[in-house]
Amino acid sequence: MNVILEIMLASQGWYGLATAQSKIFNSPTNIFEPAATPAHSIFGLSMLVFGITGAIFIVVAGLLLYALIRYRSPATGGENFQEPPQIYGSNQIELSWTVIPILLVVILFLATARVVYSTEHAQRPSEALNVSVIGHQFWWEYRYPKLGIVTANEVHIPVSGPRDHMPTYLTMSSADTDHSFWVPRLSGKTDVIPNKVNEMWFDPEAAGIYLGQCAEYCGTSHAKMLIRVYADSPQAFSAWVANQQKPAVEDPSVKEGRDVFEHNACINCHTIRGTVATGRFGPDLTHLASRDTILSGSVPNTAINLHNFIQNPEYLKPGVLMPEMHLNDHDLDAVTAYLGTLK
Repeated sequence: MNVILEIMLASQGWYGLATAQSKIFNSPTNIFEPAATPAHSIFGLSMLVFGITGAIFIVVAGLLLYALIRYRSPATGGENFQEPPQIYGSNQIELSWTVIPILLVVILFLATARVVYSTEHAQRPSEALNVSVIGHQFWWEYRYPKLGIVTANEVHIPVSGPRDHMPTYLTMSSADTDHSFWVPRLSGKTDVIPNKVNEMWFDPEAAGIYLGQCAEYCGTSHAKMLIRVYADSPQAFSAWVANQQKPAVEDPSVKEGRDVFEHNACINCHTIRGTVATGRFGPDLTHLASRDTILSGSVPNTAINLHNFIQNPEYLKPGVLMPEMHLNDHDLDAVTAYLGTLK
């Protein structure tokens, strides 16, 4: 619940604790509204565990309450008070509180193993979409090997329905420290670890935006390392792919901003296809203006937010590895205008 609240606060803005709490059960991170096969399996397992543990609580609390009331000391005390019969060993009771918990643990173990096996060993269909996910401090890099697309922070995938079954398989690794990829409505969390490749998959059944969060503390801006999964209709996904495969749009009106970008250290960290910028350390900016958010989903992608981030990266995202460029006001406005045309 705390993680869900954290996502709400970071992704929707600081509207106040009460407002965020009121939105939890109507949010794109609601674990009680699964929207993909792995999430449905996890939800079913959670309800089984909740049912068993809830029944145990009711039985134990009921017996305790009964004992407190039934054998309470009389208000007046007196000579007629007698302690209840003392039991110094009962094979039946000891057998029951040993065998029953063992059976419950076995049931929970088998149910959990079944869900883990069914999600981790699901057969990958030939039409599945493959996406490589690379965790960075503090942003996500997404690569579509078969489509030739590289983007950041907002991953687009197709809806997977009964007719158009196209699940998405994520191959995940880390470029620096430990991260964890978790989109509650689509699947369980999977750790993203350096020098190790982990995999997960999901098949969203409805179009929409599914929010998630890095669920492993990875540094100062861990809480702002958000995840945005866009489940698109087949037509919308095809249109997105076609746009992403294009190079950066040339706009003569912002040539000055492009010159400033190319003559500063920006090109050492960022890539803009069709230009001399081929850096791999930071996010690919080829289609930056087509994204709804910047800073890994923590703020809307507006000209003022982009301007402020370039001017002082540390202010909007503490711990960010992007240095201050120390541009004058004129060059800063020119770069901001240039980046705003990259759709």
